This record gives sequence, structure tokens and C-alpha cells, in this order.
Amino acid sequence: MITVNQAKELIAAAIQPLAPVRINLDEAAGHILAADIYAAVDIPGFRQSSMDGYAFRFDAGLSSYHLTGEMAAGTTEVLEIKAGEATRIFTGAPLPGGADTVVMQEKITKENNNIIVNDPMLSVGSNVREKGSEIKADALAMAKGSLLSPAAIGFLAGIGITKIAVYPMPKVAVILTGNELQQPGKALAFGQVYEANSFALSAALKNEGIDDIKLFWVNDDLDLLMQSVNEALENSDVVLLTGGVSVGDYDFVTRAAGACGIEQIFHKVKQRPGKPLFFGTKNKQLVFGLPGNPSSVLSCFYNYALPALKGLSCKQDSVTTIQAELQTDYKKTAGLTHFLKGIYADGKASPLNAQESFRLSSFAHANCLICLNETEEFYKAGTTVTIMLLPP
Repeated sequence: MITVNQAKELIAAAIQPLAPVRINLDEAAGHILAADIYAAVDIPGFRQSSMDGYAFRFDAGLSSYHLTGEMAAGTTEVLEIKAGEATRIFTGAPLPGGADTVVMQEKITKENNNIIVNDPMLSVGSNVREKGSEIKADALAMAKGSLLSPAAIGFLAGIGITKIAVYPMPKVAVILTGNELQQPGKALAFGQVYEANSFALSAALKNEGIDDIKLFWVNDDLDLLMQSVNEALENSDVVLLTGGVSVGDYDFVTRAAGACGIEQIFHKVKQRPGKPLFFGTKNKQLVFGLPGNPSSVLSCFYNYALPALKGLSCKQDSVTTIQAELQTDYKKTAGLTHFLKGIYADGKASPLNAQESFRLSSFAHANCLICLNETEEFYKAGTTVTIMLLPP
């Protein structure tokens, strides 16, 4: 067996970002930008009022201006004013030619067809957005590697971008193995259990913006498993298998992987839960053999599969690692890293009951995994430990 850190290093070394694709801007939220974007034009393309008021040519010696014309947002009219004249103007409208300043409407007094400016703080250029003040033509708008957040999408739309190059989200195949599995909603026969891993993994993937998910259900049969693995590899960047990775008579994952041309990188990690974890590659595709017990599946997913999925799209891992104070004494097996389902609040972490790998009820309430080193056997309350904050 290898250590947890060795396993993570081997996986990281196998990750090659997916080839960039060009997509519509309205489909790009949550992706990572794959190429620099430059502005094609000045934004705004004209001198623009930042509020409702009156535009004029500033003259410190004048307080009264003759009112002429009006400029509304969206107008295409070109208007010129002279010294001593002012134009009614609205937020976002272009300044008339000859104007350089806007006084807000609350700071004037109107007398017949004149305005009296009552703003001692006003100066030339007040309340005016200069041409190119958002961004100049040919300037770098957004650099390669930037996360396309809602604000970033809005900014790019605001400078006229419609298509961009991004790193795509990976395509994922999930293969569920086991003769004992029954679909929820159907009656359980003797010896059967409800299949939950496809639901948990699909939800976890969708939570990360990964929607291209194909599910396979396979009985414990080597030929059938090989057929499903080959089919999954045809159109997937990552294959997640659950169950069948141990050494029992009906555990066929490692044999099927080898027969399908998957190169084994490692099998078995010094950890609990999830000791039988398998990882391999075929060309640039990543294959994870996750243990079948639900808690093992999710623990291995958050520790190993999710960082790999993020790496393929050049995204940061959404699992945050921090330090916390352990709230209770805990005795563990020496030689294995333990990942305990826990609750974190106010700098403190508490292990939950029901830590067995087959029990998902505690995971359903957990917001963290408490990581206990393989070399330690006993942890006292108050000890500082590493925890992984799980995505909400």
C-alpha cells in the first residue's frame, strides 16, 4: 500500500488539462478562461453622464447657464452646446459636444429657461465617465486562467464579447457494480440493498457544474464489466467505478481495467475508509476504482477524484483544508490515515457517530472530514488537526 500523500501526488502527475473549446458566453459561467481576451473598442465609446442632471462647459466664474436641448440614454443625436449653455441629461447618456461637466439635478435651481448651479464642490469633469474609462481598445480585459464568475460574464458581455475559449468540464462515466444492488422505489428481496452511490456521485458532480454524466449498472460479471468499461472509455474523460476493487472472488475491477488497456498507477492506500482505492489511466483518461461502501465512495471522491476533475478543467479544488481543534479524544488504528465524518464550527471539529464505511447517515450531516495522520494512534481533545471542509 502507498500513503495518502503518495496517492495524491501520483494522481496530480497524471492530470493533463482538457483541450480548450469555444463556447457561447452565456454558457461559460463557472469555466476557466483558456486564452487572454482583449477589448476591441473603448468602453464606454463616448463621454457619458454618470447621473441625471445637466451637462455644460465648466466655468468657475459662471453659476447660471441657459438651458437648451436634452440628452437621454441611447440617443444617437449629436448635439453641440456653447459656453454658458447647459443641456438636460440622464444617466448613461452621451455628453453633448462642448460639455465637460455634469451637475446633479438636486444641485440646481431652475429659473425660467436657465439653471443656477448650487454645488460649491463641483469641478471640471465632475460626474462624467470618460471615453474608455471602463477599458481602452486593445487593453487586456481578462487573462487566461481567470474564473468566469457572474461578474466576469457580465463584464465580457459589456465589452461586446459573445464567444470565448474555455477549459471544458470533464465528461464522467459512473459504473455501479454489485449483484446486491436494487433501485430505490422497488421492493427489496432478501440479500439486496438500495443503490445509493449513483445518486450521491451524480449530485456531487452536478454540484461542481459537471452535467455530462453517464451511468452504468453492472452485475458482478467480468465480461459484462469489461464491456461497460470499454463503452465508458469511448466518450468519457473520467471513469468512476464503485465496488469490486477489493480481492474477493467477485471483485473484478482490477482485472477488467487491465483487460481494457488501463494502466494501473496504484491499488490500495493506507487509509480508512477506502483502503482498496484503485487509480489508473488510459491515454489521458483517468479511471478511479472506488470502494462500494457509500462513505468510502464519498471520502475517496472528495480526496482524490474531485481534485482530479477540477484539474482537468484548470479549476481550484472546491474542498478547503484548514486547521481546527479536535473536540473529543479519539483512538484510531496505527498505520492508516483516518478520514472521520465530522461537524466543524467556530474553529472546532467534532467527529460524528456512525463512522463505519457502510453508514451514510452521518455523512448526510457532516460538513467536514477530520484527517488523522497514519502515524498517530491516539488523539486527545484539544489537539490541532487538519480538516477538509466539504462543498455545500
